[in-house]
Amino acid sequence: MTRHQTIASLFAFAVTGLALQTSPGLAFSSEAQQMCSGDAMRLCSSEVPDIPRITACMVRNKSQVSPGCRAVMDREHAAAAASRKREAAAR
Repeated sequence: MTRHQTIASLFAFAVTGLALQTSPGLAFSSEAQQMCSGDAMRLCSSEVPDIPRITACMVRNKSQVSPGCRAVMDREHAAAAASRKREAAAR
């Protein structure tokens, strides 16, 4: 696996990790890897291999990510919020 693939995979896990923090049932997002790997390389490669630090870096730099990556991040965040809301309502 090349460094780029490793970073892309780690970032995809990090983006998905935002949703997984409260909803462990969500799956790995290949869309996040596809849309955000370039941004992760450009903005957060110094944080590899620490997934929480990659996640924090991408959130911190959200205003600098590509529109496609931002859309994926927003969808992942919305999915996590909806999941938290469903879990809270079920209690």
